[in-house]
Amino acid sequence: MTFSIEVRRAPDPSRLADEVREGLTRTPVEIPPKWFYDDKGSQLFDDITELPEYYPTRTEQAILDAHASELPQVGTLVELGAGYSRKTKALLESVRPSLFVPLDVAEEPIHDAAVRITRDFPEIEVRGVVADFEDELAPLPGTDGDRMVAFLGSTIGNLTPEPRREFLRRVFRATAPGDLFLLGADLVKDVDRLVRAYDDSAGVTAAFNKNVLHVLSRELDTDLDPDAFDHVAVWNAEDERIEMRLRARRDLTVRLLGLEWRIAAGEEILTETSAKFRVDGIRAELADAGFSVVTTWTDPAEDFSLTLARRL
Repeated sequence: MTFSIEVRRAPDPSRLADEVREGLTRTPVEIPPKWFYDDKGSQLFDDITELPEYYPTRTEQAILDAHASELPQVGTLVELGAGYSRKTKALLESVRPSLFVPLDVAEEPIHDAAVRITRDFPEIEVRGVVADFEDELAPLPGTDGDRMVAFLGSTIGNLTPEPRREFLRRVFRATAPGDLFLLGADLVKDVDRLVRAYDDSAGVTAAFNKNVLHVLSRELDTDLDPDAFDHVAVWNAEDERIEMRLRARRDLTVRLLGLEWRIAAGEEILTETSAKFRVDGIRAELADAGFSVVTTWTDPAEDFSLTLARRL
């Protein structure tokens, strides 16, 4: 069976400019993490998932392997923020949809996933969607009440509380009564393990973090030297989240968006937050958005969770 890819929103430099301009007004300066994911950034993140320090991917995969057979079968599986859809095989084997819809902001990983999945599951139609899950998600392909929407990898943690509430409401609006929502979320744990997961010894996460500067330089015609910054990962205990930052090694002056951006030595740019959750909190946020929680699975160490909910 062949596949198709629908481009709803191509990468837009004007949108990047607007979001960076807004981020420059904040303290610390912020760059939205979705701009990590050009083709190079998507590949670097795929490499991160294979690192020994980065437990979330293999732990979530183990939960899927152990419990995917308990999932109901549906006609359509939609994966938000799909990337290369590496973990989707267990879902496809158990849910057995006739239609798989990987949705991601970058087209290259969707194409890669579509080629691989149509080869391994020739009976499944693959309809990729290039879109930003921060936009409205409707219309979602498939039959109302016969869909499962999966949001894996604890990508939900990249959203701060208010954007997270808005995202869950968008999922609610895009689905119909009876549709299922499968949410992966990383759990609060030992701080040293958390920090190592975002600051690996091989420097892959540092390269991933600095890649956003390449994106800004390329798309906004500026000159941000990645070598002028250090990658930093810290635990924010108050908000229970990891924060990835870029710390200037020296005083810098950068022309950006018609402005002169002065960066002092030691000043930090916030590039990503990754919230860690407690199971009761996840279930409460889903209920608040209009979902009825069916069950939550965790690994034996309770490092990670998968929660299955049904749209009311």
